[in-house]
Amino acid sequence: MSLIRKIKILTDLLMTAALLFLMAYQVTGEKFHEWFGVTLFLLFIIHNVLNIRWYGNLFKGKYRPLRVIRTVTNFAVFAVMLCLVYSGIVMSRYVFAALPVRGGMARARVMHLSGSYWGFVLMSLHLGLHWGMVTGMFRKLCGGRKNRLLSWCMRLFSVLLAGYGAFCFWQADIISYLFLKVEFAFIDYEKNAVLVLFQYMAMMGLWVFIACYMAKGIVKLSATGPKRKEKGDEEN
Repeated sequence: MSLIRKIKILTDLLMTAALLFLMAYQVTGEKFHEWFGVTLFLLFIIHNVLNIRWYGNLFKGKYRPLRVIRTVTNFAVFAVMLCLVYSGIVMSRYVFAALPVRGGMARARVMHLSGSYWGFVLMSLHLGLHWGMVTGMFRKLCGGRKNRLLSWCMRLFSVLLAGYGAFCFWQADIISYLFLKVEFAFIDYEKNAVLVLFQYMAMMGLWVFIACYMAKGIVKLSATGPKRKEKGDEEN
């Protein structure tokens, strides 16, 4: 495995971990929440630099349904990230407190609330749309051998995790935050930290599961043939 590939994998793993800790505000507290936000944004920049070739290939090749969905998702993540950076700087009480940014606090708070959950969902979808690359990487690490029993166990685990994630998503009423039906997030500071992180991991698993099997379904239904890559579609 090349050094660049290893750096990409490490960057993506760190981004995933940072995203989970960002969502678990009651675990980290406000100060560390801000630092995790800065970390995620820096990793996001590194991720895009490492996958810069994807941008160069935007106007090359044909746009089949899966490529369209991936492209729209990528740019949606980019837009949400910009909104989160802006609102995070305006609201900052620690990392960017020295900056001469005043006013717009109410707008920034609402933007940050909705953007945080949209970012969580979209980044999870982004991961799911590229899950085939993740499984392919692990298969290579295992010597290219496919263990049927392990595969079925992992499928069962993914179904159970996604099911629990759907329950947590509904129980936390995240739909209300996404569409600003509620403008203040309810945070349970008494909940166990490990449980909070696991619940967000399960909710991430839900959207990864949906995106992964949606991508597989689109490939199978495509009239142009299965699993055919377009130039620029394999990155980012």
